Amino acid sequence: MEKKRTWLIIASIAIILAFSFGIFLGGNLSHRQRISKLESKEESGTLVAQRVILPVTPEGESPFVRVVEAVSPAVVNISAKKVIKIRGPEFEFFWPFEDFFKDFFRDFPRLPQKQTLQSLGSGVIISPDGYVVTNNHVISGYDDIVIKMSDGTEYKGKDVKIVGKDPKTDVAILKIEKKGNFPYAVLGNSDSVRVGEWVMAIGNPFGLEGTVTVGVISAKGRHGVDIPGGPTFQNFLQTDAAINPGNSGGPLVNLKGEVIGINTAIKTTAGGNIGIGFAIPSNMVKDVKEQLITKGKVVRGYLGIRPQEITEELREALDLETKEGVLCAEVLENTPAEKAGLKEGDVIIEFDGKRFKDVEEFREIVAQTPPGKKVAIKYIRNKKVETTYAVLAEFPEEISEAPKEEKGEEKIGIRVRNLTGEEKRENKVRAGVYVLSVREGSPAEIGGIQEGDIIVGIGSSDVEDVSSFSSLLKEEMKKKKRILFRVKREGRTLFITIEI
Repeated sequence: MEKKRTWLIIASIAIILAFSFGIFLGGNLSHRQRISKLESKEESGTLVAQRVILPVTPEGESPFVRVVEAVSPAVVNISAKKVIKIRGPEFEFFWPFEDFFKDFFRDFPRLPQKQTLQSLGSGVIISPDGYVVTNNHVISGYDDIVIKMSDGTEYKGKDVKIVGKDPKTDVAILKIEKKGNFPYAVLGNSDSVRVGEWVMAIGNPFGLEGTVTVGVISAKGRHGVDIPGGPTFQNFLQTDAAINPGNSGGPLVNLKGEVIGINTAIKTTAGGNIGIGFAIPSNMVKDVKEQLITKGKVVRGYLGIRPQEITEELREALDLETKEGVLCAEVLENTPAEKAGLKEGDVIIEFDGKRFKDVEEFREIVAQTPPGKKVAIKYIRNKKVETTYAVLAEFPEEISEAPKEEKGEEKIGIRVRNLTGEEKRENKVRAGVYVLSVREGSPAEIGGIQEGDIIVGIGSSDVEDVSSFSSLLKEEMKKKKRILFRVKREGRTLFITIEI
C-alpha cells in the first residue's frame, strides 16, 4: 500500500513537470515564430484588443537594430555656409563726453561687416550613383556645401552638385560627383503607411551624427502646418519619433528599411522636440525627384483660381448638401479657369474625375495633372451641377500672384516721397526726395541711409522728385553693383554707397 502511494506521487510530479515543460517549449517556439502584431476580435460591434506581442526577431533582438544597420550608411550629414553683410555697431561713449561725441559721430555711416552663417542638416543617398535627397531649406541660399558620409568621408566643392530645388515641397536633390558604388536606401510607398506603424528617424540633430529615434506614425495627410518660409504643398506624415534641429532632410524609415518620409519640421514651444514632427511623404519625394533629375525643375498643372475652404457657415449660405469641394474665391485673368468659363462663387466638386475634401487636396490634384491636359470640371452654380472643360497651363515658377516687377527703392529697402516747399526751404535744397522709412537689414540700412534723410543725388545726377529718383536708381542698378547717393542730413551733405 505504501509503495503504491509512493508511485502515485512520483507519477503525479512527472506529469506536472512534463506539462510545465510543454507549456514553456510551446510558448517559446510560438514566440520565436510570430512577429509583432495586435490581434483583435469584434464583440457586439466593438473592436477589442486581445494581446500584444512585443516586436522582436526570432533571435530575441529588436528589429530596429537590423534596420539601422542597413540604412545608416546611406544617411549623410549636410553642412553649408554663406557670408552676409550686416550693419556695423554704433559707437558708444560715456560721460562726460557722451553728448559731444554722439553728436559728432551721428552722421558717420556705419560700415558693413561680414558674418558667416552656418546651416546643418541631414540627407539620404537614394541611388548607388550618389543622388542625395534633403530639404530645400537646408541648402537654399548657402554656398560651400559639404556632404559627410557615416564613415567620415567628405565630399565638397566640385564633388557636390545641386541637381535641383523645389521650395513648394521643400525638397532638394544633390549629386555626389564621384564615381563609386554608394550605399543607398530605397524610397518606399508612403500611401500604404498606416497610423500606428513603427518608424525611425535617422539623422544628425544638433550635429550628433547617426542619431536614431523611434516612434510611430501619429497621423497622415497633415496640411496647413504653419512653417515660416515652409512648403506650400503639404501632405505631411506626422510622427512622435524625436526630430530636432539637424534632422531636417534625413529619412523616416519603416521596419522594412524603406524610406517613407523626409523629416522636415517640428511643432514646438521651446525650439526642441515635443513629440510632434512632420515628414514629406516618400511618394511626393519620388515625383519631385524624378522631375528635378530629368528636367531640372518641377512642372505642375495650373488652373488659375484662388480656392477657398467651405465652412459650415458657407455651406448653409450657399445651400450646399456637404462641405466637400472648394469655392472659387477669385478667377484670375487669362488663365485656363477663365477660359473655361468658371466664375467667382462657383463651387468645384470634381476635377478630372477626382473628388476631394478640402483646398489642400484639390491643389495637389491640380498640381499633379500634366500641363496641356484637357480636364473635365464639375461645379455648382445657382444650385445646379454643371460641367466645363479646361486645358491646364504650366504652374508659374515664381508665383502665387501675378508677379510684379520689384521697384528699385523696394529692392534697396527704402520708401520715399516728394519734398514739400517748406522742407526745401528749411534744408536749403532745390529738389530731392524725403526718406519715409528704411527696412531693417536692407542694403540701404547697411549702407547708412536713415529715415528723414533727403536724397538729392544718385551717381552724378540730381534727383528732382520721386519719378526721377526711381528712373535714376533703375539705370544705376543696371550698370553698377555699388550706387553712390548724395544725402542731406540736418544741413550737412553726405556721400553714401549702397551695395546691391
